[in-house]
Amino acid sequence: MATVINTDKKEILKTSPSNQKENKRKAPLFRKMNYILMIIGVIFLMAGYILLSGGGSSSDDVFSEAIFDTRRLIIAPTMILIGLVIEIFAIMYYPKTKKKEETAGN
Repeated sequence: MATVINTDKKEILKTSPSNQKENKRKAPLFRKMNYILMIIGVIFLMAGYILLSGGGSSSDDVFSEAIFDTRRLIIAPTMILIGLVIEIFAIMYYPKTKKKEETAGN
């Protein structure tokens, strides 16, 4: 059996979901709070990497014990992990919007 396909352009334009969405304005994906959280996360990441740097010696023949500091072994990786968690939260965070309740004559 053969099926008949309607190719009337007027019907396609009326039912096309893309035309219905064009008229509606989309809410932005990230809001001001998301960007603030992202900046805070980047600051934590930069601070962690800055704390992680250094500790080398001026000569290749001398071993420097500075690479085993508490700053490089505990504080810097913790700052980097906190920064990554903040970044993930900033991307996933979507604030709840309050719906305006319309009261009709009450």
